[in-house]
Order: sequence, then C-alpha cells, then structure tokens
Amino acid sequence: MKKLLLSILTSVLFCGSALHAQSTASKNVSTFMIDAPQLGGARKIWLYLPENYKASKKKLPVIYMHDAQNLFDKSTSFSGEWQVDETLDSLKAQVIVVGIAHGNEKRIEELTPYPNPKYGGGKADNYLDFIVTTLKPHIDKNYRTKPDVKNTAIFGSSLGGLVSFYAVLKYPTVFGKAGVFSPSFWYTDDIYKLMEQAPKNKAKIYFLAGDSESKEDDVVGDIKKMEHLLDANRCACLKLNKTVVVKGGQHNEKLWRESFAKAYLWLF
Repeated sequence: MKKLLLSILTSVLFCGSALHAQSTASKNVSTFMIDAPQLGGARKIWLYLPENYKASKKKLPVIYMHDAQNLFDKSTSFSGEWQVDETLDSLKAQVIVVGIAHGNEKRIEELTPYPNPKYGGGKADNYLDFIVTTLKPHIDKNYRTKPDVKNTAIFGSSLGGLVSFYAVLKYPTVFGKAGVFSPSFWYTDDIYKLMEQAPKNKAKIYFLAGDSESKEDDVVGDIKKMEHLLDANRCACLKLNKTVVVKGGQHNEKLWRESFAKAYLWLF
C-alpha cells in the first residue's frame, strides 16, 4: 500500500499538467515564478488574495501550502482540487494563501525531512529554507502581510502534512500554526525522535485523518502517537492541538477539501 501511495503521489507530477480542462481557479488567484536557488531552479507560486484586498489597507495573515497544483484549479490537479479559493471566498476570509508548486519528480525528496530506506528522499531542509529565506521575504515585501509567527501558517496533506509538522519543529519562530492532514508519519521514525527532543513548542496544530485511509498504514494511530508526544512537550490544557477523524474518510482531495474550512476557522 505504501508503494502504491508513493506511486500515486509521484504521478501527481505528470498528470495535472497533461489535462486540458477549463481552469476553475477564481479571479482572486494569480501565479508568478520565483528563483529558488535551494531547489535548483525557478518555482511556480500560486497566490490567493481576498476579494477586497486592493480596496483595503489591512495587513493579513499568510498560509503557506504545498502541492499548489491541487489547491485551486481542477485542470492542474491530479484527482480533484481542494477548492481553497472558493472556500475562503465563501467565508469572506481575510487571509493570503501562498501555494508552492510541487517539484515534479523531486516532490518526494523535497517534502521528506529524513530519507526512507526504500523510497529515499530527505531533502526537506532545502525546501523549507527556500520558503523561509527566499519566498517568505518576497511575500512580506510585496504584499500586506502580518509577518510574525502567530500569523504565519504552513499547511499540507500526506507528505505535505509530514513536512508541515516538521516545519513547526524546525522553525518555531517562523510558523505558529500548521494544518497537518493525513500526515505520512510512517515515512520515518525520526520525526518522532525529533518531537521527543524538541524544545517546548507553542504552535497551533490541526490534525486530520480519515478512518478509511489505508488498511496497512495506521494514520489515526500515528497522529495519536504524535499527540502524546506533543502533550509531553507542552501542557494539554493549552489546547494547542486538535485532531479530527472523519468516518469513512479516505486519503484523497475529497477528504481534504471538505475539511479545509473547519481547519482554517480553528487555526485562525
């Protein structure tokens, strides 16, 4: 199952670009290219700004999200989009979303903090360095953001959930919130060791899993294990983490799309 999952994850790279369906991205979504020396070349960025952004002078919180091809536009997605733009529009949410396009054949290595004996990877430090030292300064300079840790979130699913959790441990003064959907904690036990050794962490973390994600991979059990370590790191009384398990939920965009609004409202 894990091999099949990684095959599906990797095929995201090619299938989205091959589709020629009409774009479903809203008018509040734009794209640009930015030099990414840490990743060996330029990277496409998808940007969501709220409807009234130009008419307002307010500074806004920012969410950095992975796998941008699947967030806003059905024509670039692998198996359906998250509809992040439509969801935030319906909530009249005052937030900026920065979607980072995955690195095609480099996706697995970029989103994994440690190598897996079978699947390799382990170059997430370069990917996160790009976000923290190249992309975030660009966004903060060119858009009205609240750049502090309490107003900066990182969000993703599967390997994107894994790297989002890793990010709040590695950069606790940068990312103060994380959406951790269906995290691939199975990829490496080192993520648990890092949590055990981490200094006290104050990030708000929203965990999501479906109870039908996989017969082989215990996503719900892995999240509960991580929650136990979080509770040892900081008092559970602070209620800084929340876990939602969706009955019948599977490892796909449908689960993540239908859960995004509640996660956003809880985090912000």
